[in-house]
This record gives sequence, structure tokens and C-alpha cells, in this order.
Amino acid sequence: MPSIESNKLLLAAAAACEDKKAEDIRILALDPAESGLTDYFLICNGTNERQNVAITDEIELRLKRDFGVYPNSVEGRRQAEWILMDYVDFIVHVFSAEKRAFYGLERLRKSATTLSVAELDAELKARVVGARAKTAPLKKATKKTPAKGAARKTQSTKAAKRIATKKPVAKAGGRKSPAKKSKKR
Repeated sequence: MPSIESNKLLLAAAAACEDKKAEDIRILALDPAESGLTDYFLICNGTNERQNVAITDEIELRLKRDFGVYPNSVEGRRQAEWILMDYVDFIVHVFSAEKRAFYGLERLRKSATTLSVAELDAELKARVVGARAKTAPLKKATKKTPAKGAARKTQSTKAAKRIATKKPVAKAGGRKSPAKKSKKR
């Protein structure tokens, strides 16, 4: 069973496809008996080669930025008719419409289950809730004790407040601010 983290990555990749206007986005959950290679295929197509590259760039950027994950390999970016991105737990296939129809990955993987993004998202949420329910009794049983640095933290906060209330003596550049003249009569 794929991890919660890999499902989050897959959903982020699918969202990146949607953001770049990819067409006919499909997620295939592969049968573990047939495919020891990966858990999912994310398949989509663009209208031209430039859009295919933009889709893969967006997927790579988003997964790198949000999760710190890079693809193990990327194939076909130069021709951009069929770009394959290997993220181990799932593989992204970005096709041109003609190449997708020609190769027909969905037809080749008859034992695979087609999932929608909404179904995968619902499954992920259910697994997260289940994982939280298992750890909830452990958190209630442990007694909360203040951390060693807590005392230092409150002292430094009080010191910061004290310093903030004092009037600054010097401005930037080391010059002293001119004193206000008091009116004496």
C-alpha cells in the first residue's frame, strides 16, 4: 500500500497538471501482482510539445518546492511527445494527443484501477484521519512538561519587550538624534 506521503505527492502532481491545462488527466492504481515497479501512473496529455514541457516543468517545480522531492529520471523532454517522470511510487506520463492514442497505456494496463483525483483525495483524508486516531491516545496519556528552554524563552521575550519600550538613543549611521528644545520662560 502506498504511503500517505506518496499520495500527497501524486495529488500535488495532478494539481500541477490541472493548473497547466493538461487534458484527460487519469490516475491508474496498478495491480501490485503485475507491477513491482511502481504503485500509480499519472497520465495526461497536452495540446502541443510546448505545453507538455510546461506541464512537466510545473510538476517538477511544485514537488521540489512543496516537498523537496526530485524525479529519479526524466525521459523524452527534448522531443516532448511522450515525457516520462519517475518518482518511484508513481510515474508521470505526459503525452501529445497522437502518441497517447497510439500507445494506449490505459488499454495495456487492463488490471489497473482508474481513480479520479477526488477519489484519491478522499482515500488520503481517510488514511490521515485513521493515522491521527491511532496516535491520539498516546498524546493524551503523556504529561506535558515545560521544555528546558521555556524559561529562557520567556525571559528573552520579557527582555525584548523592555528594550522595545525604551527610546532609541542613536539613529542609523551613528549620529545622535537632536534633542528637543524645551521652552523656558
